[in-house]
Amino acid sequence: MNNCPPLERIVEEIDVDLVRVAGRYNLLDQEAAHRLPPLCAERGVAVLVAGVFASEVLARPGPNAHFRYAPASAEVLERTEQIREVCHRHGVALPAAAMQLPLRHPAVTAVVVGARSAKEVAEDLAYFTTEVPEALYAELRDLGLVEA
Repeated sequence: MNNCPPLERIVEEIDVDLVRVAGRYNLLDQEAAHRLPPLCAERGVAVLVAGVFASEVLARPGPNAHFRYAPASAEVLERTEQIREVCHRHGVALPAAAMQLPLRHPAVTAVVVGARSAKEVAEDLAYFTTEVPEALYAELRDLGLVEA
């Protein structure tokens, strides 16, 4: 689901093994981080996170990028550029930091990414295996670009 409250209700009321949340746990939107992963961890429910590239803007930022399946606004593009600059200072590609953000929570067992080609599969694997320093996420938090 793209909405957290129904997923939270499902986890509270039904014995499920896993849930998948899309588009709500990425560098531009951490809505799912507030309650869903802690609730899932408490109940032993795995969390799969999709949409870590936020409809592509975090994988291919630029004037023609999309966010939430629509053209990205100037505000989203500016915030993405600020995040990209922090990543650059730490020697990390923006998509690597985007992919790994939700994986920092112990309840998140996997991220789901799409790929249109073998090249994109190879890129995604490289992003997944990139070492992303905690200092990068700390700087993003300190700058108010991601939530604590």
